[in-house]
Amino acid sequence: MDISSEMIHSLLPVFLVSVLGSSVIQVGLIEGAAESIAMMARLFSGILSDRLKKRKYLVITGYSIGALMKPLFAIATSVAVVFWARFFDRLGKGIRGAPRDALIADVSPVETRGASYGIRQSLDTFGAFCGPFLALFIMILTAGNFRIVFWTAFIPGIIAVIILITMVHEQKRKETYFLTKLPQIRDLRKLPSPFKVVCIAGFLFTLSRFSEAFLLLRAQNVGVDVKYIPLFMVIMNLFYFFTSYPVGNLSDRLGRTGLMKISLVILIFSDLVLAISPSWWFVAVGTALWGLHMGFSQGLLSALVADTASPSLRGTAFGFFNLITGISLLLASVIAGFLWDQIGAEATFLAGALFAVAAFLVFTILIKRYKASFSVSNITKLPRLS
Repeated sequence: MDISSEMIHSLLPVFLVSVLGSSVIQVGLIEGAAESIAMMARLFSGILSDRLKKRKYLVITGYSIGALMKPLFAIATSVAVVFWARFFDRLGKGIRGAPRDALIADVSPVETRGASYGIRQSLDTFGAFCGPFLALFIMILTAGNFRIVFWTAFIPGIIAVIILITMVHEQKRKETYFLTKLPQIRDLRKLPSPFKVVCIAGFLFTLSRFSEAFLLLRAQNVGVDVKYIPLFMVIMNLFYFFTSYPVGNLSDRLGRTGLMKISLVILIFSDLVLAISPSWWFVAVGTALWGLHMGFSQGLLSALVADTASPSLRGTAFGFFNLITGISLLLASVIAGFLWDQIGAEATFLAGALFAVAAFLVFTILIKRYKASFSVSNITKLPRLS
């Protein structure tokens, strides 16, 4: 599915601006709204998966919606059509996201949980690496025909759904850990304080890291030919892929919080490089650092949610976490688009660096207060599903 999605996403911002005549702030709004609906939908799908005790059905539904939306991008003749295609595509992602993440926690030993989320992130990222690479190849062959790329993206999406239906099997789970009634939003009060710290951290991290669409627009901004724009997603995902699993595995032994702080330092350098970029070489370096930051942070955030949430509310916890980060992503993308239109690309990335500095300071203060809750010894004592 990531091959399918990233074939489109690696070209969509440039398609919107250069073919459909969109403004950059409209790109920010579309990206922010689409990703936010994905995050918000995860709250309700996560709650529902706790009630149904069957996560796979929701995962199949979400992947199917995502696959079926791909042809809409190929036939789009206006910004509005792209908006709705992106909206429902990300809605499908939202429906599948929390149940999938909770399912990984259900079947993973606690002592290798970081590695489990790391390898899931690596496999996602490998697909996200192959997608732009395939898009690049088709763009070169077709002299820059966006629509042929979008039609081709439908094929791996359907294959993903078939694999999910026929090859993924869900473990039976003991009743002890699951609610006997439909979870309510007020059940969030039962989640412990360390989980709330993770939510605050997720909000700050996401606010400092707006949509990757702006990386692609920055490449175009310094003069890269549209045919080669997907190459920058290839670069980002290459670094993302090679760091996610090793970092997740390392976090099982050393703890997660120190690695999270390293990820923010990397993001600060990435934003600064992208802000001063005079050529595609600088954009490539900034994009590589961005992917490195993603590899250091995204799997660990998922592992921290699983660490700090009880098994009976695990789907709900992942859903709420993604609601919080969805709101943050909407704010970040709108701010980024506004700064780009009103001041310039440099202002967008400088603002990202400032948000990352603020996130580093607040995260450090919060972690000091709850240091014991995030220690390796405490994580390995958490309850697990049989």
